[in-house]
Amino acid sequence: MPNIYELSQEVYQLEKFEQIVSGKNIQIERIISTGQITPSGQWYDQELDEWVILIQGEAELSYADDTRIKLKAGDYLLIPAHTKHRVEYTSIEPACIWLAVHGQLSS
Repeated sequence: MPNIYELSQEVYQLEKFEQIVSGKNIQIERIISTGQITPSGQWYDQELDEWVILIQGEAELSYADDTRIKLKAGDYLLIPAHTKHRVEYTSIEPACIWLAVHGQLSS
């Protein structure tokens, strides 16, 4: 049985995206980050809404309007589709373990 906290040694070299389950209008993935950030000048601009919870570690996100959000284990948020955002910081020890749900989630 898979465990959300189980990490392989290779995650400390590259960010890892693992699909957990997907359906017609939804995708759930685990993301492992160890210091990786969005490259300078680039933004995520996703077609679908993203609900994300930081299971372990610390991180910081920023939005195109200069808003910044610091996250610690247990914090979650909804990023509506086409909301430009980037990852500014992810902790290495402990590694960041994210659970991300992508779909048409906004009401």
